[in-house]
Amino acid sequence: MNTPRRNPEQTTVAVLMGGWSAERKVSLASGEACYGALRRAGFNAIMVDVKRETIHGVLTEMRPDVVFNALHGKWGEDGCAAALFETIGIPYTHSGVRASAVAMHKEMSKVLFKAAGIPVAESKLVDLEAAAEDHAMPVPYVVKPVAEGSSVGVHIVTEAKNGPPKIILEQRDIFGDRVMVERFIPGRELTCAVMGDVALGVIDIVSKASGWYDYQSKYAPGGSQHILPADLPVEIYRKVQLHALQAHQALGCKGVSRSDFRLDDAPGKEPELILLETNTQPGMTGTSLVPELAAHAGHSFEELVTWMVNDATLDR
Repeated sequence: MNTPRRNPEQTTVAVLMGGWSAERKVSLASGEACYGALRRAGFNAIMVDVKRETIHGVLTEMRPDVVFNALHGKWGEDGCAAALFETIGIPYTHSGVRASAVAMHKEMSKVLFKAAGIPVAESKLVDLEAAAEDHAMPVPYVVKPVAEGSSVGVHIVTEAKNGPPKIILEQRDIFGDRVMVERFIPGRELTCAVMGDVALGVIDIVSKASGWYDYQSKYAPGGSQHILPADLPVEIYRKVQLHALQAHQALGCKGVSRSDFRLDDAPGKEPELILLETNTQPGMTGTSLVPELAAHAGHSFEELVTWMVNDATLDR
């Protein structure tokens, strides 16, 4: 993880946050947290609340030394923002255009994961109306947007639901015309971050209300308990780290990524570890997992964002 060092006092960092995706609120929280850490680390950090009609002009006029991309969701996380940074010629954090676009598309990323030998859950793409009208696979299963993060729009369909999730017809702005229907994996929620070419620790996430790691559990204070390091057999712990690194490399990620897993380790059966997705723009709020994993590895929040700024390049 050797990276060229930028002199904080001579480095202007534009922290991009907000945007107009369904994850705007989370992005603002991530951006503000990273801005504060960068300022404490001595950088000339500037907060930029991204607007569709002004972002190109703002960056062109400002010409920062580095863009710290704290945007989440569509446009900020799917490679579009990275393409803009490449076009203007400003070094930026996180992954490049291709890795960001593929990682954001859940079905497309599974193709690369399978090729790398990483286990994933069976899934299919289904027309929105068809998924609302009838079960697309045996229950229990999960319905989720093909290209959203932060558990936005995720519905778990069980026998108790008494039918398919008709509410998705009211959420077309999130889902679009097609949805992903995926086999539900019971068990434990695990996550592992990769920093450069090193897999960090593994967290076992215990959601306190819903029983799964939904939006509320992720971002509400006290919404979940993070067990770090996860209490797992050594071989499973290492397998999570290995698959997180393999996913990072299969996608071509740069900087920091975070991969989320489910582990079905019910008694009397062979443990099943499944990769759910890899996030190229993981949350960086006060309750986020990556800063916690970095701290466990000995990196303060200020050291983490400093490393990310030093890692920033073009042609990612």
